[in-house]
Amino acid sequence: MNAQELIKDIRSFCESHADPEIVQKYARYFKEGYDAYGLPSGEFMAKVKDLLASNTFTVETVVESSYELMKSEKYELPSFAMQLLKGFSNQFTKDTFTVIEHWFPVGIRNWAHTDGLCSELLSPMIQKKIITMKDFAPWRKSNYRFQRRAVPVALIKSVKKSPDVMPYLDFLDPMMMDTERVVHQGLGWFLREAWKVHPIQVETFLMKWKNDAARLIFQYATEKMAKEERLRFRRNQNP
Repeated sequence: MNAQELIKDIRSFCESHADPEIVQKYARYFKEGYDAYGLPSGEFMAKVKDLLASNTFTVETVVESSYELMKSEKYELPSFAMQLLKGFSNQFTKDTFTVIEHWFPVGIRNWAHTDGLCSELLSPMIQKKIITMKDFAPWRKSNYRFQRRAVPVALIKSVKKSPDVMPYLDFLDPMMMDTERVVHQGLGWFLREAWKVHPIQVETFLMKWKNDAARLIFQYATEKMAKEERLRFRRNQNP
C-alpha cells in the first residue's frame, strides 16, 4: 500500500463511520472550532490496529501520508497520522522528531492534537533519549502557538522523574511572557505537575513571575495548593 492508497482507505473509513451526534458532543471543547467526521473512538482505534496489523506499508509510507493527513481540517485525519506513526515507535530516530516538527506549520491546530502528540510521541522519545530538552529550544519562539505549547507539555513526564527541576525551569523561563492562552495553559500545567515533586523550587519560580506573567499560568500552576497558599501568588502580594 502506498501513501495515497493509505490516505484513501482512511478517508473512506471515516466517511462511512461518521456520526454527527459525536461532532455535536465534542464541539464545545474546541474554541478553535471542531470540524470532524464524528468517528467513535473505539472504531477509530480498531481501524488503527487493523491497518498496523496488515503489514502492508512501512514507516516511510506513514511519514509520506502524514503531511496530507495533517493538512485536513477533519479532526480524525491528523489523529490517524499520529497513531500510525506511534505504531512504528521501535523505529524512531532523531529524524522522526524532524517529521513531527514539520507537522505544526501544516496542520496541528488544536490543544487535543498537541497534547496527544506530546503524550504519545514526544515524551516517549525523551524517555528513550532519542531527543533531549535542548531539541525543543527553537520551539520556544515558534510562530505556531501550539508548537510553543508543546514545549512544556512534552516535558511533564520527564520533570516528574527528574531529581532536579531547575534545568527545566531555566529552560521555560523565556516563555513566561508568551501572549497566547494555549501556551499559558501548557506552562501552568507543567508547573502544577512539577510543583507536586519539587514544591520549593517551583514556588520560588512562581514568586519571581507573579507580577508579570499571565494569571492563567498561576491559575493552573496553583490549582492543587491550599487556598491560603494560592493567595501568596496574587499580584502585588507579599510573600
